[in-house]
Order: sequence, then C-alpha cells, then structure tokens
Amino acid sequence: MGNKLSGKDLIKLGFPKNNSINIALGQINRYRKREKKESILTEAKDVLLNPEKYEGNGTWGKVAEGLIKPVQVRMHQLKATRAPFTIFGENEIDQQAKFQLYDSLKLPVSVAGALMPDAHSGYGLPIGGVLATNNAVIPYGVGVDIGCRMSLSIFDLPASHFKGKEHQLEAILKDNTKFGMYETHASRVDHEVFYKSEFQDIPLLKNLLPKAYKQLGTSGGGNHFVEFGIAKIENPENEWKLEKGEYFAVLSHSGSRGLGANIAKHYTYLATKQCPLPKNVQHLAWLDLNTHDGQEYWMAMNLAGEYAKACHDDIHRRIAKAIGKRVVVTIENHHNFAWKEMINGQECIVHRKGATPAAEGQLGIIPGSMTAPGYIVKGKGNAASLNSASHGAGRLFSRAKCKSTFTQSEIKKVLKANDVTLIGGNIDEAPMAYKDITKVMANQADLVEVLGTFTPKIVRMDR
Repeated sequence: MGNKLSGKDLIKLGFPKNNSINIALGQINRYRKREKKESILTEAKDVLLNPEKYEGNGTWGKVAEGLIKPVQVRMHQLKATRAPFTIFGENEIDQQAKFQLYDSLKLPVSVAGALMPDAHSGYGLPIGGVLATNNAVIPYGVGVDIGCRMSLSIFDLPASHFKGKEHQLEAILKDNTKFGMYETHASRVDHEVFYKSEFQDIPLLKNLLPKAYKQLGTSGGGNHFVEFGIAKIENPENEWKLEKGEYFAVLSHSGSRGLGANIAKHYTYLATKQCPLPKNVQHLAWLDLNTHDGQEYWMAMNLAGEYAKACHDDIHRRIAKAIGKRVVVTIENHHNFAWKEMINGQECIVHRKGATPAAEGQLGIIPGSMTAPGYIVKGKGNAASLNSASHGAGRLFSRAKCKSTFTQSEIKKVLKANDVTLIGGNIDEAPMAYKDITKVMANQADLVEVLGTFTPKIVRMDR
C-alpha cells in the first residue's frame, strides 16, 4: 500500500463515484497529507458509514455533506429587476460604483441595498456598498481585509501635549507600530483570540495560526495608518462624560492582515465553484449558510474580525504604555464584514464593504484624510441606509491615477500647510486622493449625528 491516498482507495471503501471523492482528496492532501494512509482510510470508512457524525467537522464535514445532501451546483442568472435601494450623495459617486451596486441588487439572493456617499468602484460590491441577502454570504461582498476597523483612543491629556514633544511622539510611533507584509514586533504577546476553538477546528485557520501570532499588533500597507491627533469634543452632554474641549488622541486603521486575506481567497474560490454566475458578476458568488462551507466561512469571518480588534488593542496598548498616560475613551467601528440583522421584518445577511454600522445610538469614527478631520459620530438608525454610514471620505483618484497626477513635492506642501508630519506613506495615499469629507458628512446628515472631530497631526503609514 502506497503512502498517498487515491480516489481508487476511496472507491474500494464504498465511496460513491461523485464529487465527494474529490472533496475528500482535496481536504486530506491539503491538511492531512503527513498522516499515515491506514489511519486516514479507517477514519474515511467511518465517515462513509456514519456521515451525520461528521457534520461540521473541519476535515470531513464537507465530505459528510456530500454524502448526505450534496450541494447542487448550477448556473445562476441575474434577475431582470433590482432589489430596493437608496444612494446617498449620488452626485459625488462615480458611475461604475453605481453600476456595481445595480448588478448586485439583481442577484437572486438580494433583498435590499444602499450606497454610502464615500462610495467608489471596487471588485464585486463597490466600496461603500451595503447589500442585504437572504441566507447567503458573499465573501467578496465582505472584502479581502475582513473586519478592517477604526479605533480611537482619547487620553487624559490636553491637546497641548503636542507642544515641544513632536520628535518624542514621532519616535513613539516609529518604535511601537509595524506596517506591511514583513515588519513584526520583536516582543510577541499572547492574546485570548488565539485560543478560540476555530483555530483548531477549521484546518485552514489552524495552518494560519503561526502567521496570525506573528502579525499581531501590526498594520497593513495601503491606506492603513496609526496617527496622533487632536480629539475635539463639542457637546458637553456626551456618552463619556468628558468636558467640552480638545484632547490628545491616537487613531488607527487596519484589518485582519494575512489571516483575513487568506480566508477571503479560500472561500471566494469555493463560492465561485459552487455558485457559477455570469462573468461580469462572478466576484459576487455566494455561499449558502445552510452548507458546510457557508457555516465555516461565517465562523472564519467572525474570527478574523476578532483578530483585527486584537491587533488594534495591541497597537493602542503599546502606545499607551509608551506615553504613560491613561486612556479615558475608546471608540471603535469596523467595515468589510457581514452581520445578521432584521431588514423589513426578515433576518438578512447585511454586507458592508467599506461601510460601517450606524444603528440608532451606535458610536463610530469616520476619518477624512491625513490632512482632513475625522468625525466622531452616533448612528441614527436610518432604515433606507440599512442602518449604515460611510467608513471614510472615499477615494477621488485611483492609486494609479495618483501616481500620474501628484508629486512628492505637492504632497509635502499640503502637509506643511496643514501642520501634519508624515512618517512613511506613498503618492497613492496623497491627501488630495480623497473626497472632501465635509461634503461626505453633509450627504449623510440623516445617517449619523456628529459628536466631535479628530484632527491628525503626526501620521505613520507603510513606506
């Protein structure tokens, strides 16, 4: 008997000559290839005889599903009509983003949609797109950087803390933040997220655990940042009982790193295989939540969201320790995620790709750019927006367009005019690349109430 398991071995056990054999071989070769063939065959025989026992199992769950009730693969066509939708700030949004929303609203599983005023075109669902579906989750409707979030810490320090400490604060950012694919912290820390059962129960996640450990407390490239700035509380009757005034604060923006990217890649591939769609909308392939893969993606997505929060917690912990002062307020919100919510009396899966939850009373932070203020907000629970708001200002220029339009000299002039220090950063993240945040906020006045602002002063990004 050779060491490598083959389809013939499974047929000899009694497996039907259908896709369950391919599924089994794929799972075994990916996650169990170092184990002895005899022990795997013994386990496979038990799966064949008792498939119900293995439903939800990381290695055999999908095989068991194929034996009990195989997923029906068929070509799906778009509906002739769109599900109901609302666009906020329509005149400020490019046509391609609108067309992407229109296509998504024709999916057979779509229930309702919305487009936020920071919207621009993306892959599948546009950035700033919100889509409610019936018992289906679209991996690319969530996005690659699963659970990407904003986290604002306001310190028990006045804004005047900046005076005379600029170089010291720059050093704190350089020493306590890491960016991009390769930078990691010399001192690793443990976190409760690593003990979540999903890291052991789902083979893909088990393989990604070492990378997740390594990247904890780091930020991605692109538009991700950690920045010191001034938080201005305008209303004395606020949730945090802070006096009206200006405070020293730190804001971070990043997501679930390599963990989220690999989850997105893996389950998008599975979705496109199980849910064939016309070529122009193939990125909108979904997973039925009644299937093994749908349930597994849902668990993996939620874990990635928790991991993204853990990264922010570690970033802010390191910075607070370096500053030596107490954080009095923490405000967080996230995008690139899917939630189970009630829409018009029906439980739906609400995808927010580059959009944030804004249910009534829900707090959040909506950044502008490195030279424009961000806004501390409270949701109004607007039903037309599916209880959502923008996640930022939104791009006005694509990354490629930035490189052919702006120069480093122009960026330096804009930074100097706004008294902002930039550590790292590239031309494709020029402040001029983004929409006017004041217009974006005006276009979502019905979605959120402004409680305060955050003005960047020292910004750290990937080089």
